[in-house]
Amino acid sequence: MEIIEKAPAKINLGIDALYQREDGYYELEMVMASVDLSDHITVFDFSEPKIKLKTNLSFLPLDSKNLVYKAAKLLMKRFTISTGVSIEIDKRIPVAAGLAGGSSDCAATLRALNKLWKLNLTLEELAEIGAEIGSDVPYCIYGNTAFVSGRGEIVEKITNIKPFWTVLVKPPKNMPTLSVFQALKLDDISHPDIHALRKAINEQNFKQMFKNMGNVLESVTIERIPEIQKIKNTMLSLGAKAALMSGSGPTVFGICENQVQAKRVFNGIKGFNSEVYLVRLLTRKE
Repeated sequence: MEIIEKAPAKINLGIDALYQREDGYYELEMVMASVDLSDHITVFDFSEPKIKLKTNLSFLPLDSKNLVYKAAKLLMKRFTISTGVSIEIDKRIPVAAGLAGGSSDCAATLRALNKLWKLNLTLEELAEIGAEIGSDVPYCIYGNTAFVSGRGEIVEKITNIKPFWTVLVKPPKNMPTLSVFQALKLDDISHPDIHALRKAINEQNFKQMFKNMGNVLESVTIERIPEIQKIKNTMLSLGAKAALMSGSGPTVFGICENQVQAKRVFNGIKGFNSEVYLVRLLTRKE
């Protein structure tokens, strides 16, 4: 039996860090959105009681360092699965880009194995399991647009987003998420109003949505990768309604009101960036 699951990339329309918790994580408030740039996860029954990974990128780990492997191992142990599984990861999302590619692959694996092994788990139950593996995994179980809080385990759906055209740009230099949070100084930076952002989306007041988008992590990452600010400025000068870094970076996205505007931004920026993608926000009807 073969199951194929899409693993969409995510962008952060807003991120705020409120304080550092006793467990070491930051208490976060975020608005996340899925875009139609996806990896694909394919799972097969495997006769031997082991996990076999295969991917189209040679540098990706194929053992417990991979979140996909961790997801399969956790389900096998928890539900006493006696057979094995072969998992193929077809990567299209840039790696270490602030787009939650690894977390989305993990979530897609959980959804696929739930079907393959007929576990009959709800999305809520899968999200709880995913939270044991990574902070972005619960959101990625649901996808689309959501208000996310806690360290990422609390996910509340948002349904009124439009399928805006969006341009993604991935600079060549990567930035480890842990190092960004370690350098974050909450008292020295401006905090976006995530609740105003959420309210604007719910009311479909997209002018206010663009105004209230913000990422508290930008101050850290831009200091280390100044190219991010240059990309943002270029996107805005070419007509994007808003431009923001996704996650801890370094990917920058620009949201446009229509395809013509998005193509102008895409064409204007692809000449000096090798990884540029023209995508759309996913909505719950898609």
